[in-house]
Amino acid sequence: METQETKLRGLTAEEVQQRIREGKVNTASTVKTKSIKQIFFDNICTVFNGINVLLFILLLLVGSYKNLLFIGVVLFNTVIGIVQEIRSKRSVDRLTILTESKLQVLRDGETVELNKDELVLDDLILLSRGNQVPADCILVEGDCNANESLLTGESDLIPKRIGDELLSGSFIAAGSCVCRVNRVGADSYAAKINNEAKYIKKNNSQILQSFKTIINICSAIIFPVGILMFIIKFFVHHQALNDTVISTVGALVGMIPGGMILLTSTVLAVSVVRLAKKNVLINEMYCIETLARVDVICLDKTGTLTAEIMNVDRVVPIDCDKDEIMTALSSIASVDEVNATAQAIHAFTEGIEPIPCKGFTPFSSETKWSGGHFANGRSYIMGAAEFVFSDKEKYAEVYRKIDEIHDTVRILVLARAVSPIENKTLPEDRQPMALILIKDQLRDNVQETVNYFKEQGVTLKVISGDSVKTVQNIAKDCGIEGAENAVDMSTVTTDEALREAAERCNVFGRVTPAQKKKLVLALKAKGHKVAMTGDGVNDVLALKEADCSVAMAAGSEAARNVSQLVLVNNDFASMPQVVAEGRKTINNIERSSSLYLVKTMYSILLSIFFLFSSFIYPFEPIQLSVIGALTVGFPSFVLALQPNRNIVRGNFTFNIITRAAPAAVCIALNIILTALLSSALGLSQAELSTMAVYTTSLIGLMLIVRLCVPFNALRGGMLALSAAGLVIAMVFFGDFLKLSPLSQPALILQIAAAVFFVILFNVLYHFANRMIEKRKQQS
Repeated sequence: METQETKLRGLTAEEVQQRIREGKVNTASTVKTKSIKQIFFDNICTVFNGINVLLFILLLLVGSYKNLLFIGVVLFNTVIGIVQEIRSKRSVDRLTILTESKLQVLRDGETVELNKDELVLDDLILLSRGNQVPADCILVEGDCNANESLLTGESDLIPKRIGDELLSGSFIAAGSCVCRVNRVGADSYAAKINNEAKYIKKNNSQILQSFKTIINICSAIIFPVGILMFIIKFFVHHQALNDTVISTVGALVGMIPGGMILLTSTVLAVSVVRLAKKNVLINEMYCIETLARVDVICLDKTGTLTAEIMNVDRVVPIDCDKDEIMTALSSIASVDEVNATAQAIHAFTEGIEPIPCKGFTPFSSETKWSGGHFANGRSYIMGAAEFVFSDKEKYAEVYRKIDEIHDTVRILVLARAVSPIENKTLPEDRQPMALILIKDQLRDNVQETVNYFKEQGVTLKVISGDSVKTVQNIAKDCGIEGAENAVDMSTVTTDEALREAAERCNVFGRVTPAQKKKLVLALKAKGHKVAMTGDGVNDVLALKEADCSVAMAAGSEAARNVSQLVLVNNDFASMPQVVAEGRKTINNIERSSSLYLVKTMYSILLSIFFLFSSFIYPFEPIQLSVIGALTVGFPSFVLALQPNRNIVRGNFTFNIITRAAPAAVCIALNIILTALLSSALGLSQAELSTMAVYTTSLIGLMLIVRLCVPFNALRGGMLALSAAGLVIAMVFFGDFLKLSPLSQPALILQIAAAVFFVILFNVLYHFANRMIEKRKQQS
């Protein structure tokens, strides 16, 4: 670089300071995210927490300490919410595309070392092989080959000459040059992609949205019901203050399905741990649900299906002996610039002595060949047939041999000549030697993975910046359906054509980063649940828009940070395990959530009835806590961790409400009828409360029985423990739970009601289950 340093002096100190004052510095633009303080505030100061804290204070004021257990669920929910949001913030904050390294910069005729964020507009940077381009710049001296695969998805090296632009985020693969910075900071190519991806994506989890809707509805009901109940019971019916507060809080606590959120967060956390053991890193817990629902997976070719390694499949001789072919290949590989093709040739000819080279012309995207003149007096050339042998009539034998090859391979030709190569011009006396068949190396077990998704009804679409033929060949080798119907996205010029291609085709070549994003959006607009896998900066925008984004750990930092899942072992074959874990988790959460919703639904129905009656609300918070623990909490956690590989279908909210409704209706009707008959039968308030506890426990156990079908040893044991726990609590801790012995009329009524409502529950549950299955089939 000495000649360049003497010709170019770079900016003066005064010019640098002037640009710094004007803000023309290569500082990374930032997207404002919530502060840690704001995250704590937003998660603690919620209506949900406010209601629970208010109820907690009211019970403290009347000295009912045993009824305070419910606040533990609130604390756990808050902590989990804070932790997840902080993780999301950190993921966005550390999103970056450019790696940190010292740069050689010319200033005042001297070479100085600077960080990339110290560069200013018009700085002269000295770049050589291995350097990453820190800012968009124009090449002013020298030449090089640039690897722009992280930005564009194209694996070919791009030759750069004086006047050409180098994009920030690309790498210098060969050569050396001096470049002038022409765009800095937010104006650079990498920064624009970075900033488009730097936002916290709205969570599209059905479970989370369902829970928020349920809690919002409950919150809207709780305040007016609670205030009215207290006023009516205390001022109209003149109940004692302690009884009024305890019964009112008991009614309101039952309406809040706090344990449902705790269950979901805990079960998802367990899934995160399980997947971590399988080399899968989860950045956002609820993506497990989204991946379990996907019906389209968009795959990036490089790094996902292929291992970024090429292999020589075989050599097809053309009027030449194999020894000379192997010697020629070894000689070319020994002096060719380092790239995937040269590495494949070098590995194929390992152990064969190369011939010394007198002069060599490296591969370029313009010529599509490389070659040199060697010490044995011959020139050897290797490249694309249409460029090495452009006269198809003269070299008809070459093209006949090519037509006979039906394998999904990349075909190069090897030629020889006596004349040397001059000024990048091929010798006229060149003759064909062989066809070189090269394949991208597929990742291990990729075909089994593709077959798994076929069986599961998931469509795979390969989206790559490489040539259509290359992408199509890889897709065929992997067994991806519709690979024969590939589209060159460089020919797709309208959004309408892009949307049509997105639905019709499964293989896309020459795709730009913006087109990848549009393809994902087009598929989502058609109602598909879309997962996207990728590893480069060119994938970032599409990863951010996908319902579920999956990155390879060996890919760019930007791709990893923007993705919800990271495959630590860079193996696409891990995906079936992730999908299976997601299906098990989400199906079981759906089944278990109905247990929590039962309490919410019957509490709302009972609150409305007791609000406008003279009866005291039959439950105390401690009674609901014990019933909830043994018929909801413990069973829900066991059910949520059971094997379940069914496809996730249907609407989560509809499914859990429909499954919970039979039990909630039966419990509410039983208690209301018992209250209406209590005066005629001479039942006391204590008996009414005791019968409400018995009824709720029995129907709760019946719901567990239905949810456990088909039974196994663990489910059977869980049901037995829940039933035994309830019996022990009622027999040995009856005084603590404020249960009283039942009179003969109360006992007869309890038995009769139990028989009737058990039958009614099973009939209603049967119809509810049929409705759910019908909706799932329709979806």
